[in-house]
Amino acid sequence: MIVRDKSNVFKLLFAWKGTILPKVLPALSFVVLISACVVWLSYYHWIQIPTVPAIGFTIFGVILSICTGFRNNACYDRWWEGRKLWGALIANARHIVRDSHVLTNEQREHLIHQVLIFSNLLRDRLRQQTVEPTKFLEHAYLNNSSLNYLNEHINAPQFVLENIQKDLVKILKDGEISDIIYSTLNRHIIELGNIQAGCDRIAGTPLPYSYSVLLHRAVYCFCFILPFSLEAALGIWTPLIVGLIAYMFLGLDALSAQIEEPFGLQENDLPLDSIVRLIERESLSSLGQPLPPIIEAQNNNLL
Repeated sequence: MIVRDKSNVFKLLFAWKGTILPKVLPALSFVVLISACVVWLSYYHWIQIPTVPAIGFTIFGVILSICTGFRNNACYDRWWEGRKLWGALIANARHIVRDSHVLTNEQREHLIHQVLIFSNLLRDRLRQQTVEPTKFLEHAYLNNSSLNYLNEHINAPQFVLENIQKDLVKILKDGEISDIIYSTLNRHIIELGNIQAGCDRIAGTPLPYSYSVLLHRAVYCFCFILPFSLEAALGIWTPLIVGLIAYMFLGLDALSAQIEEPFGLQENDLPLDSIVRLIERESLSSLGQPLPPIIEAQNNNLL
């Protein structure tokens, strides 16, 4: 996720890194080039280019604007829902840290480490990454064979939640906690499962492919028609005005494609590494254990 100072208007106006402009620049340059060629040919009367009827072009633009707005809202909703789910994960990790003081030190440490493992596994699952061995070996609760098993498991985060549930049930049966305390801790574990289900729903259900392709093609067709519709009215200003309009449509189309999958590693995706590190630092601080370093933004990009 891009993290930059937004108070400087000049920097925002001329920002390059982290913007959508580098991704749409080839198509945008082609549209501007077409506009310049149309103006040049028309100015020297080398060829008479028929103007696109204004009424048809206007209707096309209005419909495209509505569809583009709908898709961007849908993609942003997916991005924002993903952020809310990971915010809920932070909150539940904090609840578990507070409510687990009723357990013995060893039981509490084991429970909190299991939650940290769950957070790491959920991030890796959403990003389709493999488990990081060194990360889990630091927790001293997994060996190499266990790590290999997690990598091969169909749903590793769920497996960790099952182990947490088994531990709590065993503690309850041994009479070390009451059923009320068990219900309190179990409620947080259930919520962790709900968070994972919500993230899996977003990751496994993208916007319909046919709809995305249809809108993508419509945006490019609209931008390539722009010069032929506006040249008669704008004259030599056609390349500039067409470039600005095309930048808006092409940029919104590319940006919506990025935030549609919020758990990836693109510049505008959610900083899952930083969120997981926050959970680790807060939880390990409560245990009085050494804290891993804060993840700093690299080139204004926070992973």
